[in-house]
Amino acid sequence: MNTSRGIEFLAGFLLGGIVGAAVALLMAPQSGEETRQELRERGIELRNRGEEFSNEAMQRASTMAEEGQKRAAEMQERSRLALEEQKSRLQEAIGAGKQAANQRRSELMGKFESEKAPKPAGNVSA
Repeated sequence: MNTSRGIEFLAGFLLGGIVGAAVALLMAPQSGEETRQELRERGIELRNRGEEFSNEAMQRASTMAEEGQKRAAEMQERSRLALEEQKSRLQEAIGAGKQAANQRRSELMGKFESEKAPKPAGNVSA
């Protein structure tokens, strides 16, 4: 249930209870003093119920906030771990790429040096 709708429902419920109790007491065949006493008692009872509901609602909201913070922290930690893993993979790939590039460079330099080296003269005419 939406929290806003729950509060609206509670407010309507309490207001209806107060109005209903007041009407019932005013219509009851009692003396004025008895009616006023009954209204005070009902008012105190309704106030206590309202406080209980308010406390429960605050406790639920607090619990939900704590759970939300806990889940956010868990997701943040999972994201951090995933980022570290991806960073590690990228560093490994870069290292492998550098190693392959160095190896290929060495191969090409060796080939270039062997082609560049002077060839022994076999038949020299004078």
